[in-house]
Amino acid sequence: MTRTALVTGVSRRRGIGCAIARRLLGDGHRVFAQSWSPYDETEPWGADPIDEVLAELDGGARLAHASADLASAEAPADLVRRAVSAFGPLDTLVVNHARSSVAALPEVTAGELDLVWAVNVRATLLLVQAFAAQYRPAASPGRVVLFTSGQHLAPMAGEIPYAASKGALHQLTLTLSDALIEQGITVNCVNPGPTDTGWASDELARSVGRALPRGRWNSPAEAAGVVALLLSPDANTITGRVIDAEAGFRRWKM
Repeated sequence: MTRTALVTGVSRRRGIGCAIARRLLGDGHRVFAQSWSPYDETEPWGADPIDEVLAELDGGARLAHASADLASAEAPADLVRRAVSAFGPLDTLVVNHARSSVAALPEVTAGELDLVWAVNVRATLLLVQAFAAQYRPAASPGRVVLFTSGQHLAPMAGEIPYAASKGALHQLTLTLSDALIEQGITVNCVNPGPTDTGWASDELARSVGRALPRGRWNSPAEAAGVVALLLSPDANTITGRVIDAEAGFRRWKM
């Protein structure tokens, strides 16, 4: 069963999006990857040259790419059109991209709230809308996989705009699954837990590591494995679920 997937947030070698693309390509699927390096360039983790990232993925004719700013209201539908133009109808959508936002309550601004909402929530909904509009029943049943964080399991008082946006995706998962199940599309959401993508400070890495029973953070490849499971025939009956893949994260031990 070969899938044709649009995967967003494929921009950094150490990122979850890159790991998802690598896993899907390794499983023989076609991947249309979205990136937006100008955002990464503004963040502490920095950006990787996208040409080098794509070369390392080594997908050949099964990999295509577009740079797209998902803060634009027109970008999601355009991205789906470009993916369909490259590979034909899509049967899989993995919405991995996100705008981080470190802001406690006194620091929150209307502008930042609007931007985080546009990128993390509005773009996600418009991507799902455009995906559903082009979907046709095929050998591979339709799949949508969203990403949330741990905001439903513990406070995130230092990241209020981000927590609000991820909470919205968490709560929308069941509603979207009901909206799309008649088309034969399942919708699930992954909370990958603390994942080592290179963003954490040494102090935070040690603190969180002590609260993980394995003594280490989860890896991007492990998050990609959860996605691969949700795309497999074994997950045909799973929809509307938020999967907490946290490896036993004990927040109270931090």
